[in-house]
Amino acid sequence: MPTVTTIQPKRKVLHCAGETPPMLRVAAYCRVSTDSDEQESSYQTQIDHYTDYISNHPGWQLAGIFADDGI
Repeated sequence: MPTVTTIQPKRKVLHCAGETPPMLRVAAYCRVSTDSDEQESSYQTQIDHYTDYISNHPGWQLAGIFADDGI
């Protein structure tokens, strides 16, 4: 039976008063599973939604939109 190693989370670093916290890099994954016209518009809608959603959150930096059409 394989050995499982638990990795404890690192403690958050507290910032000094007035210091700007580091940007959080955020990415999204979008996909559709068929090649129907409805799915094609859904695919672009997902990309647009997550691009806007991430871009409109202060402290978040868009790291990328990862997408495939799943076909």
